[in-house]
Amino acid sequence: MNRPFRRRRPGRVLAVLAGLTAVGLGLWGWGLFAFVAALPDRVAEPDRRTDAIVVLTGGSGRLEAALDLLAAGRADRLFVSGVYRGVDVRRLLETFARDPARWGDRVAIGNAMNTTGNAVESAAWARQQGVTSLRLVTADYHMPRSLEEFRARMPGVELVAHPVFPAHVKRDQWWSWPGTAFLLAREYTKFLAAWAFNRLRGLFLGPVKG
Repeated sequence: MNRPFRRRRPGRVLAVLAGLTAVGLGLWGWGLFAFVAALPDRVAEPDRRTDAIVVLTGGSGRLEAALDLLAAGRADRLFVSGVYRGVDVRRLLETFARDPARWGDRVAIGNAMNTTGNAVESAAWARQQGVTSLRLVTADYHMPRSLEEFRARMPGVELVAHPVFPAHVKRDQWWSWPGTAFLLAREYTKFLAAWAFNRLRGLFLGPVKG
C-alpha cells in the first residue's frame, strides 16, 4: 500500500535555504578578506625590461606611471587600453604633457569598455607586434582580475604586474572605510565571476581566444 504523499513543511525548506545562504555568505566574506590580503603592496620587478607596456585606463595614476616607465626605458612600446573614442594619441600625450613628436610613434591606443575588452584588444595588439613579454599597469585592487583576463587570452606572453596605488583606496583597515569596502567587495565579486567564466569556458569550449 502506497504511503500518503507528505508535503515538506515550508519552515524546514526555509531553514535549509537560510543555512545555505549563511554558509555561502560566510565563504564569500572569508574569500574577500583573503583577496584583499593577497593584493600587491609594492612593484615586484620595477627595473625589469619587457617588450611592451600595457596600461588600463580608468583610475588615477595609471597612465602617468606607464608613460614614466616608457620614458625610463622599461619597454620600447606602450599600448593604452580603454581610451575614450575620439581621443587620439596626440591629444592623449598632450594631456599628460608629453611631446607627441617624440613619443607618438611608440604609443598605440584602444577603446575597450571593460576589463575583458582590455584583454581582448591588448592580446590582438600584442600578436600584431610580436610581443612575448609585457608589463601590465593598473590599480592594485584591479590587478588580480586583470591578470586573470590577460592570462586567459595571451597564455604565451609573460606578464609582469606593475600595480599603482590610488590614494583614495584605504588598504589599512579597509572594512572601516565604506567607499573602499564597497570597491573591494565589488572587485572581488567581479574577479570570482571572471575566474569562473574562464574555467567553465576552457572546460567546455577550449582555451579562450583573444
